Amino acid sequence: MADLELRDDRDKGRLEAYEEGVFAGHIAYFTMTGEPPALVAVHTIVEPEHEGKGVAGSLVREFCAMAAREGVPVVPLCPYAAKWAVRHPDEAPVPPADLVREAERQLTEEHPGL
Repeated sequence: MADLELRDDRDKGRLEAYEEGVFAGHIAYFTMTGEPPALVAVHTIVEPEHEGKGVAGSLVREFCAMAAREGVPVVPLCPYAAKWAVRHPDEAPVPPADLVREAERQLTEEHPGL
């Protein structure tokens, strides 16, 4: 993979990837309210010209690392992030079922446009 820069835009709920300065993809996410707070991955999108270069995996890996640095769990509602988490349980611990249900509720009720 070429030079990949990852940028977190918490206000917009986007972790963005840039390959050699060109936008390559992002994870759309939100921060759950309540206790414990959690980072919820909703979509992972890679631009067609950047597919197959490991961009999506790098995004999810950094998303999980962000959560670990903040001491909060990750809820991977995004199908790609969920599959990645299964393959990397050491980097993406499985969230409790009640946390997943609450993330799904908050997505539907508080973040319907994601």
